[in-house]
Amino acid sequence: MNRPETPEGWQVWDLVGRLGGQLRVLPGAVIGWDMSAALALGDALGVPPLAMAELLPVTEAVMVRKLNEELSANGGPGVRP
Repeated sequence: MNRPETPEGWQVWDLVGRLGGQLRVLPGAVIGWDMSAALALGDALGVPPLAMAELLPVTEAVMVRKLNEELSANGGPGVRP
């Protein structure tokens, strides 16, 4: 249903899968990705800048919401590996 439909979308999806270590966190909450690192990694991987600018922010918003829901449901502060 939500899978990428373009080569650029697939490139950004691959990039998203590589950003696990680039989280910005506060005690008990995820606040987003380190976008400077995300854009640098995407650039190094050859992801088109326009695709990153269009797709990373909306993907980040979903990731933040889902991870924070999971943290809340598990009742614990901090991010679990």
